[in-house]
Amino acid sequence: MRYWLMKSEPSEYSIDDFVRDGSTPWFGVRNYQARNFMRDQMKVGDKVLFYHSSCAEPGITGLAEVSVPAYPDASQFDADGDYFDPKATPETPRWFNVEVRLVKKTRLMPLAELRSYPELATMRILQRGNRLSITPVDPAEYAFILKKL
Repeated sequence: MRYWLMKSEPSEYSIDDFVRDGSTPWFGVRNYQARNFMRDQMKVGDKVLFYHSSCAEPGITGLAEVSVPAYPDASQFDADGDYFDPKATPETPRWFNVEVRLVKKTRLMPLAELRSYPELATMRILQRGNRLSITPVDPAEYAFILKKL
Protein backbone atom coordinates (compact mmCIF):
# COMPACT_ATOMS: atom_id res chain seq x y z
CA MET A 1 0.00 0.00 0.00
CA ARG A 2 1.11 3.53 -0.79
CA TYR A 3 0.18 6.91 0.58
CA TRP A 4 -0.53 10.09 -1.38
CA LEU A 5 -1.43 13.73 -0.99
CA MET A 6 -3.85 15.02 -3.63
CA LYS A 7 -4.46 18.75 -3.97
CA SER A 8 -7.67 20.38 -5.08
CA GLU A 9 -8.60 24.03 -5.19
CA PRO A 10 -11.78 24.39 -3.13
CA SER A 11 -13.23 26.71 -5.79
CA GLU A 12 -12.96 23.76 -8.22
CA TYR A 13 -13.69 20.78 -5.95
CA SER A 14 -13.89 21.20 -2.18
CA ILE A 15 -14.07 18.79 0.72
CA ASP A 16 -17.77 19.61 0.95
CA ASP A 17 -18.21 18.62 -2.70
CA PHE A 18 -16.38 15.38 -1.86
CA VAL A 19 -18.69 14.78 1.13
CA ARG A 20 -21.70 15.33 -1.14
CA ASP A 21 -20.42 13.02 -3.90
CA GLY A 22 -18.70 10.34 -1.82
CA SER A 23 -16.26 9.58 -4.64
CA THR A 24 -14.83 11.34 -7.67
CA PRO A 25 -12.65 10.72 -10.70
CA TRP A 26 -9.39 12.68 -10.32
CA PHE A 27 -9.49 14.13 -13.83
CA GLY A 28 -7.78 17.08 -15.46
CA VAL A 29 -4.23 16.38 -14.28
CA ARG A 30 -1.90 17.69 -16.99
CA ASN A 31 1.49 17.14 -15.41
CA TYR A 32 3.40 14.07 -16.57
CA GLN A 33 4.87 13.20 -13.18
CA ALA A 34 1.48 13.38 -11.45
CA ARG A 35 -0.07 11.41 -14.33
CA ASN A 36 2.60 8.75 -13.95
CA PHE A 37 1.88 8.46 -10.23
CA MET A 38 -1.78 7.73 -11.04
CA ARG A 39 -1.15 5.53 -14.06
CA ASP A 40 1.83 3.51 -12.83
CA GLN A 41 1.83 3.50 -9.03
CA MET A 42 -1.60 4.13 -7.53
CA LYS A 43 -3.53 1.03 -6.58
CA VAL A 44 -7.00 0.43 -5.17
CA GLY A 45 -6.81 0.82 -1.40
CA ASP A 46 -3.95 3.33 -1.39
CA LYS A 47 -4.55 6.02 1.24
CA VAL A 48 -4.94 9.69 0.30
CA LEU A 49 -4.66 12.96 2.19
CA PHE A 50 -7.14 15.38 0.57
CA TYR A 51 -5.60 18.85 0.52
CA HIS A 52 -7.08 22.28 -0.26
CA SER A 53 -4.65 24.47 -2.23
CA SER A 54 -4.70 27.97 -3.70
CA CYS A 55 -7.02 29.28 -1.02
CA ALA A 56 -6.93 31.52 2.07
CA GLU A 57 -5.84 28.67 4.33
CA PRO A 58 -4.39 25.67 2.50
CA GLY A 59 -4.16 22.36 4.28
CA ILE A 60 -5.38 18.81 4.74
CA THR A 61 -9.17 18.61 4.97
CA GLY A 62 -9.95 14.93 4.60
CA LEU A 63 -8.95 11.31 4.19
CA ALA A 64 -9.70 9.27 1.09
CA GLU A 65 -8.58 6.14 -0.71
CA VAL A 66 -8.08 5.08 -4.29
CA SER A 67 -11.23 3.20 -5.29
CA VAL A 68 -10.78 2.63 -9.06
CA PRO A 69 -7.44 2.08 -10.81
CA ALA A 70 -6.16 4.36 -13.56
CA TYR A 71 -8.07 4.62 -16.83
CA PRO A 72 -7.99 7.19 -19.66
CA ASP A 73 -9.19 10.64 -18.58
CA ALA A 74 -12.22 11.40 -20.76
CA SER A 75 -11.71 15.16 -20.44
CA GLN A 76 -8.73 14.98 -22.82
CA PHE A 77 -11.12 14.16 -25.68
CA ASP A 78 -13.67 16.96 -25.04
CA ALA A 79 -12.85 19.64 -27.59
CA ASP A 80 -15.00 22.17 -25.73
CA GLY A 81 -13.55 21.39 -22.30
CA ASP A 82 -10.80 23.02 -20.27
CA TYR A 83 -8.65 19.86 -20.35
CA PHE A 84 -8.82 19.05 -24.06
CA ASP A 85 -5.60 17.68 -25.58
CA PRO A 86 -5.62 17.66 -29.39
CA LYS A 87 -2.74 15.14 -29.45
CA ALA A 88 -4.69 12.55 -27.43
CA THR A 89 -6.82 9.92 -29.13
CA PRO A 90 -8.90 7.08 -27.70
CA GLU A 91 -6.37 4.65 -29.22
CA THR A 92 -3.39 6.48 -27.68
CA PRO A 93 -4.57 8.45 -24.66
CA ARG A 94 -2.03 10.75 -23.00
CA TRP A 95 -3.80 11.40 -19.71
CA PHE A 96 -5.18 9.09 -17.05
CA ASN A 97 -7.09 9.40 -13.82
CA VAL A 98 -7.97 7.26 -10.84
CA GLU A 99 -11.10 7.50 -8.76
CA VAL A 100 -10.96 8.29 -5.08
CA ARG A 101 -13.51 7.60 -2.36
CA LEU A 102 -13.92 9.82 0.68
CA VAL A 103 -13.16 8.07 3.96
CA LYS A 104 -13.93 11.11 6.13
CA LYS A 105 -13.79 14.84 6.37
CA THR A 106 -11.30 15.94 9.01
CA ARG A 107 -10.49 19.14 10.78
CA LEU A 108 -8.38 21.48 8.69
CA MET A 109 -4.69 20.79 9.30
CA PRO A 110 -3.22 23.99 7.86
CA LEU A 111 0.01 24.21 5.93
CA ALA A 112 1.50 26.28 8.76
CA GLU A 113 0.80 23.46 11.20
CA LEU A 114 2.34 20.88 8.87
CA ARG A 115 5.46 23.06 8.68
CA SER A 116 5.67 23.23 12.48
CA TYR A 117 6.36 19.51 12.95
CA PRO A 118 10.01 18.40 12.60
CA GLU A 119 8.66 14.89 11.83
CA LEU A 120 7.30 16.26 8.53
CA ALA A 121 10.35 18.32 7.50
CA THR A 122 11.04 16.18 4.41
CA MET A 123 7.41 15.89 3.29
CA ARG A 124 7.22 16.78 -0.42
CA ILE A 125 4.36 19.24 -0.02
CA LEU A 126 6.64 21.29 2.24
CA GLN A 127 9.59 21.45 -0.13
CA ARG A 128 10.42 24.70 -1.87
CA GLY A 129 9.08 24.88 -5.40
CA ASN A 130 6.77 21.86 -5.09
CA ARG A 131 3.70 22.49 -7.22
CA LEU A 132 2.61 18.95 -8.05
CA SER A 133 -1.07 18.22 -7.47
CA ILE A 134 -0.25 14.64 -6.44
CA THR A 135 2.72 13.69 -4.29
CA PRO A 136 3.74 10.50 -2.53
CA VAL A 137 3.67 10.54 1.27
CA ASP A 138 6.03 8.48 3.41
CA PRO A 139 4.20 5.90 5.57
CA ALA A 140 5.69 7.44 8.75
CA GLU A 141 4.49 10.91 7.70
CA TYR A 142 1.00 9.56 7.00
CA ALA A 143 0.86 7.81 10.40
CA PHE A 144 2.06 10.98 12.15
CA ILE A 145 -0.59 13.11 10.42
CA LEU A 146 -3.33 10.61 11.31
CA LYS A 147 -2.42 10.95 14.99
CA LYS A 148 -2.70 14.76 14.76
CA LEU A 149 -6.00 14.92 12.84
